[in-house]
Amino acid sequence: MELEKRPPEPSGRGPGGAGASGGCLVVAIRMPVRIVALVLVVPVRMAWDALAAAGRFLHRTVGRPVGRALAWLARAVCVWPFVALWRWVLVPAGRGLAWLARVLVVVPAGWAHRYLLAPLGRGLVWLYARVLTPVGQGAWWLLGGIGAVLAAVGAGLWTGAVWLGRYLVVVPVRWAVRYLVVVPAVRLYARVLTPAGRALARCARGGVRLLGVVVAGVVAALVWAGRVLLVVPAVAAWRWVFVPVGRALVVVGREVGEALGHAWRVAGYVSVAVGRFLAALFRWVVVEPVRRVYRGVLTPVGHVVRDAVLRPVAEAVRGAGRTVRQAVAAARETVRQARADVRRALFGEHPQGDAPASREPRRPAGRTLDGSTTALTHLTKD
Repeated sequence: MELEKRPPEPSGRGPGGAGASGGCLVVAIRMPVRIVALVLVVPVRMAWDALAAAGRFLHRTVGRPVGRALAWLARAVCVWPFVALWRWVLVPAGRGLAWLARVLVVVPAGWAHRYLLAPLGRGLVWLYARVLTPVGQGAWWLLGGIGAVLAAVGAGLWTGAVWLGRYLVVVPVRWAVRYLVVVPAVRLYARVLTPAGRALARCARGGVRLLGVVVAGVVAALVWAGRVLLVVPAVAAWRWVFVPVGRALVVVGREVGEALGHAWRVAGYVSVAVGRFLAALFRWVVVEPVRRVYRGVLTPVGHVVRDAVLRPVAEAVRGAGRTVRQAVAAARETVRQARADVRRALFGEHPQGDAPASREPRRPAGRTLDGSTTALTHLTKD
């Protein structure tokens, strides 16, 4: 039981009827469009369903076996040769090359490093530490003393040259630049350039204001003209032309879409009904006669053939097999007895206690009617 009130249904689907949202236009468009859509969509839907059924049938009967065969062929052509090549050619070749590299490169290189390069390196280190380092340190100390003396002499000479240059060149040049260039330039900037710049700035500000007033008037005139010539006609065209036409097109498009969807669903029901009818027709025309022929004709004939031909043949084959097995067993027993006779003739009789155990497995006796032992209990007792 619903306790809450349902929200109002969208326009065109409420209780007001089919044409509650669009009025007479919807009523005039809906039924013809649905009829035309149904007439056009039903063949397409039936063809689509037929193609889908054929595709599923081909996928089950052809696609899967062909795909499996192609997969097996691809494995046989592309995978297995490379696996065999890797397993039986590349891996042994790689192991052989690794062994050769180890024997021809690694072992000689290790021997050379251990018995040649390492002693030579130790000798060079001893030579560097015991001979070259003391010699270098002495030479460095000597060069450091010579450099210190030369640095002291150069510093004294540089200090005298700097003092002479300062009092003979820098001071006169500084005085000349100050009183001949800087003071006249400052007075020129303060007395001439500053008043001229202020006058030019005032003139520029006045020109900018005048230009702003002119541009504002021109822009206002253009805005008014654009509003009168463009905006007002565009708003009128949008309000009185495009909006009504757009609404009509929306209604038509919505009805066409709904009609196509409804026609597609109806065509689905029609396609299902036609498919069931064709399946029933195929079953009653082909399957049922074949089934009746199989049950009424082929099955009795097969039973007769089985009882009259196959079973006697099978019994004869089994009897022949038993006969052959018995003949083979008799021949085997005869050979065994002949071998025992030859052994007795050559080596004599063995004592009862020293008789060699037979190499043939002893077959346990089967269960008889007057005995209570079975093959399992006989084997356990043995």
